Amino acid sequence: MEQSWRQAKSIFFTLLSAPLVWLVLFFMVPLGIVWLYSFGQNEGLVGIAFTGTWANYQNAFSPLYLNIFLKSFFIAGITTLLCLIIGFPVAMAITFAPERWKPWLLLLIMLPFWTNLLIRTYALIAVLRTKGFVNMGLETIHNGLNAVTGGAMGTFEPLMLLNNNFAVVFGLVFVNLPFMVLPLYSALDRLDRSLLEASLDLGAGHIRTLFNVIVPMAGAGIASGVLITFIPALGSYLTPDLLGGPDSQMIANVIESQFKRANNWPFGAALSFLLVYLTFIAIAIQGVFEARARRRTA
Repeated sequence: MEQSWRQAKSIFFTLLSAPLVWLVLFFMVPLGIVWLYSFGQNEGLVGIAFTGTWANYQNAFSPLYLNIFLKSFFIAGITTLLCLIIGFPVAMAITFAPERWKPWLLLLIMLPFWTNLLIRTYALIAVLRTKGFVNMGLETIHNGLNAVTGGAMGTFEPLMLLNNNFAVVFGLVFVNLPFMVLPLYSALDRLDRSLLEASLDLGAGHIRTLFNVIVPMAGAGIASGVLITFIPALGSYLTPDLLGGPDSQMIANVIESQFKRANNWPFGAALSFLLVYLTFIAIAIQGVFEARARRRTA
C-alpha cells in the first residue's frame, strides 16, 4: 500500500534537511548580510557600521541612478519584447513539427546552455566588431557590386555594431531567447488541437485563430516567459559590460563598480536589493494575473 509523505514525516524531513541547511548557510545567510550592509555606512577603509540608515536607498533614487534604473528597465523591456516576437513563432513551429523532429528542435534551443556565457559573448564580439563576420560579409558584397558597377558604390564604411545600445540589446536577446521559447513551447504543446480545428472550420482563418484562440490560451506561458526573460535581462552584467560602451551601462554594472572600484559596499547592497524588491513585485504581479486567469476559466 502506498504511503504519503504525511505518513512518513521523519523520512521526508531527513531528506529535506541537507538541502535546507545548504540553502540557509550558503544563500539566506549571505543574502541577509548583504541586506544589513544596505542599512550601513563605510567606517574607515575596510569597516562597515550597521547604523540603520536609509541614506543608501535615498541616494539610489537620485536623478543619476534613477535614470540608470529607467534605462535598464527600457533595455530589459525591449529585450523581452523582441524575445517574445521572435520566440512565439519558434515555439509554434516546434509545437506543430512532426513528433520525430521535436526532440532535435528542442535540443537546438537548449544547446547554447552547454556553452559558457562568457564564450558566447566573445563569439558575439567576433561577429559584431568592425572587422567581424558581419562587416566582412557586407564588404565582400560591396566589393562585388563595385566590380559590377565600375566603382559606383564608393568606399565601404563598416557598420558600428559594437560598443553601443544596439549591441547590448542584440546580445541580451541572443542570451535570453531560450528562456522565452521553452515556457512558450510548454504552454502551446498543451493546447487542445480540436479548438484550433473548430476555429478554422468556422471560417476564422489562421491569423484570427492565432490571436483569438492560440495567444489567449498560451497566456500562462507568455507570462512565465516574460517574467523569466525580463528579470535576468534587467540584472544582466556581463553582456552590457563587454558589448556596450560608456553610455550603455546598466544598473548591474553600477552595482559592480560600487563593490569594486568605489568600495562603497552599503550603497552597492542597497542597489542590489532594489533589484530584489522589484523581482518580488514582478512575481507577485504575475501571480495576480494567473489567479485571475484561473478564476475566469473555472
